[in-house]
Amino acid sequence: MASIDIKDAKGAKVGSTDLADAVFDVEPNTFAMHQVVRSQLAARRAGTHATKTRGLVRGGGSKPWRQKGTGRARQGTTRAPQWAGGGVVFGPHPRSYAFKVPNKVVKLAMCSALSAKLADGDIVVVEGFGFEKPSTRTAASILSDLGISGKVTIVVANDDVDALLSFRNIPSARAITASEANTYDLVDNSSVLFTRPAIEWLEGVLS
Repeated sequence: MASIDIKDAKGAKVGSTDLADAVFDVEPNTFAMHQVVRSQLAARRAGTHATKTRGLVRGGGSKPWRQKGTGRARQGTTRAPQWAGGGVVFGPHPRSYAFKVPNKVVKLAMCSALSAKLADGDIVVVEGFGFEKPSTRTAASILSDLGISGKVTIVVANDDVDALLSFRNIPSARAITASEANTYDLVDNSSVLFTRPAIEWLEGVLS
């Protein structure tokens, strides 16, 4: 069974905890992680792109010249696709890019991401932050004391509002609750910082 050190907000070790092998010691499945991240990013796309077909372009109501006798090709409207200012053929139209990934694959991807992060030593667990009120300065100091630099995802307990408000103004930090944890946020960083209640909650859900 894998284990990890528990630190306080100053970076000092205060204990350790065992982690479930079913969550933190699985063979990372890169295909599952890729599928889930693609699904997440696709679902975020607005899909509001639009082009006008010949029926939607303004104008072109009258026939530009008579059908026969001019020597030119017959034309019915100046809004046909071959005309400048005409409609677009096969252009993009509003649609959803979202696609469904099975729940088992989502779970496997999260366990794979957590296992890979733990194996690389990129997971840090703290007992708690001890915020008395939201403070960005204190949050930045905590990251410095823990030796965390670069892009970091902070996962806190679902009711830890002060921590969410404290870390949200730090450009390199992304703070989420344990219930919001997802594969993309777990891999799109150089390290992941958990509070002990958050990692225990997530472990219980994924086990």
